[in-house]
Amino acid sequence: MGQLLSTFLPPWARPYWQSIIENPLNLALFGVCVPLGVFLLWPPESSSPLSMPSVKEARSVVPTAQYSTLPAEHAKSIEWIRYTPRTLALHDGTQGEHSQILLAIDGHVFDVSSGRNFYGPRGPYGNFAGRDASRGMAKQSFALGVYIVTHAQTSLRRLTNLSIRSAI
Repeated sequence: MGQLLSTFLPPWARPYWQSIIENPLNLALFGVCVPLGVFLLWPPESSSPLSMPSVKEARSVVPTAQYSTLPAEHAKSIEWIRYTPRTLALHDGTQGEHSQILLAIDGHVFDVSSGRNFYGPRGPYGNFAGRDASRGMAKQSFALGVYIVTHAQTSLRRLTNLSIRSAI
């Protein structure tokens, strides 16, 4: 068989073909590389299931054989706002069912609206909503006296490093 195929090959390719046929590992690698090379040189048509989906197909809800990395919609943009204790207090979830709930920890404001059952007005963590909850989280305390909204009490200077790390 090797003699028959080598008669069709040009003289310069015969030694390469002979080394491929002699070693089973080379033969296996050749069997893998040739189809990959063909796939790269002649890509499939757009109607083929091996091609990339269109944007409409990728965003469709109906599952197909193709893998899609496109989200159903774009993520909401982040708006950088500087909050004061008074402006943060407006976002405690008491303005309605769809109002935004925010809390601050160590100068970072977090939108916890998706956890309305926990951070809402009647939730177990409702005291943290609309406030700087740094001291309350660090001390793991729900008492209002721990995190009253004054600059002196929301400072973390007097807490130990362990308490501060547990809050963050």
